[in-house]
Amino acid sequence: MRTTSATEWSLHELTRLTGTTSRTLRHYDAIGLLPPSRTGANGYRFYDADALVRLQRILLLRDLGLGLAAIADALDGHTDEAAALERHLAELVAERGRLERRIAAVRHTIAGRQEGGHLVPEEMFDGFDHTVHAEEVTARWGRDAWESSDRWWRDLGDEGRAGFQAEQRAIADAFADLATRGVSPADAEAAEVAARHHAWLRPAAPRVSRGYFTGLAEMYVADERFAAAYGGTDGAAYVRDVLLAYAEHAAFDED
Repeated sequence: MRTTSATEWSLHELTRLTGTTSRTLRHYDAIGLLPPSRTGANGYRFYDADALVRLQRILLLRDLGLGLAAIADALDGHTDEAAALERHLAELVAERGRLERRIAAVRHTIAGRQEGGHLVPEEMFDGFDHTVHAEEVTARWGRDAWESSDRWWRDLGDEGRAGFQAEQRAIADAFADLATRGVSPADAEAAEVAARHHAWLRPAAPRVSRGYFTGLAEMYVADERFAAAYGGTDGAAYVRDVLLAYAEHAAFDED
């Protein structure tokens, strides 16, 4: 039952409506990304309609892979809210198109395996070619960022790419082991795995800032495709908590 007016929502209501945790909302407040519209005498946070729209944009940008620092820059750099939302919508439509291509590709593979039909590689891997992200990366971070990333990935070669992916799986297994044993995200053992994850990121993203790192941690939970790599939402939430705890004390490229 609502206890506030129709024009504002409590922090508790916001977590229920959006699925965002209270810890995340408090973190957004602490870094100035999403301050509450007002704070009651009892310390409770309340958010008005403008704050809800800002949170929607934050979640959209986070789902598109931006770190929190980049999200703040994007929000503060665009005064035309309607135009910014139109851009977000266009990016979401483009992402839906990529997902639909991947769905069709997997369906093709299932049908081929079950019916004994001929598998067409061009159809199996439609939507998985990393070059489909060239336009998106260029629009966000510039052509140099795309060319650097693309060159790094190609230069790895088959063996290097396999090794990079194998290390990611090993790190995911280490996180799963920590979660199964109930190791606290703030424990030194958990920090060691987070440091390994940090080191794994460095070759792919030579400048790993604190904002990039924490934004990626949040994205693991927000994007179900990433969450799947960590056993689903619960596993990804544990990984996020470990990485955020590590980020509070670790040194980053911006430091």
